[in-house]
Amino acid sequence: MSGVGGWAVFWWVILPYLALATFVIGHVWRYRYDQFGWTSRSTQLQERRLLKWGSPLFHYATFAAIGGHIIGILIPESWTHAIGIPESTYHWFSAAAGTAAAIGIVIGVAILAGRRLFVPRVRATTSPVDWLALILLAIVIVMGIIETVGVGLLGGGYDYRQSVALWFRGLFAGNPDVKAISSAPLIYQMHATAAWAILAVWPFSRLVHAWSYPVWYLWRPFVVYRSRKAAPPNEPGTSGRRWRKIGVPY
Repeated sequence: MSGVGGWAVFWWVILPYLALATFVIGHVWRYRYDQFGWTSRSTQLQERRLLKWGSPLFHYATFAAIGGHIIGILIPESWTHAIGIPESTYHWFSAAAGTAAAIGIVIGVAILAGRRLFVPRVRATTSPVDWLALILLAIVIVMGIIETVGVGLLGGGYDYRQSVALWFRGLFAGNPDVKAISSAPLIYQMHATAAWAILAVWPFSRLVHAWSYPVWYLWRPFVVYRSRKAAPPNEPGTSGRRWRKIGVPY
């Protein structure tokens, strides 16, 4: 890290590691001492019409965006070249797929945010930490849309796999490339900063429900429901318990 200022090291090394440590330790603490709170605290009983449309759209689009981040940040550029994917093809595919995911996320989060802001019963169930997580999530979404649509699709493009990706993978290898992230455009730096800020807040908000997805539903036994005819009530003189008035003989 020679030639890198102390402020850059603090911002791109120390704070991210603190965020990751808070992410891991916070989840362990939350699971040990607040398992009853390990939930999204569903507000379906308060309002379900908007939730029915906003929640699936937001979640599926978010899964697509996460998949794009995995391909773009965690998979090195040399790997995609090795399997015969030119950089121009990757650029246009990632921009188009990212734009489609961004549209779904924007519509979904607009429905959910509007529901949480303007439905009093839903707003009353939102804690301050949840509001903080939602604000950080909104910042990440806006920054990501500007990068994908403004820079990647409509602009001249930017090869973040040679800067942001190198820094991010280096965090897990114990050797983050501070020069690479420091040379990235400001919009990418803001996006990265908001991302590790969300990691620090995640264990203490309703976002923990992301780890409680019922994957075991895929292999659980079928539940068989059988109907049966209602049995007639027992007549006097037959066996079985029946409600009787006090003092009336069997």
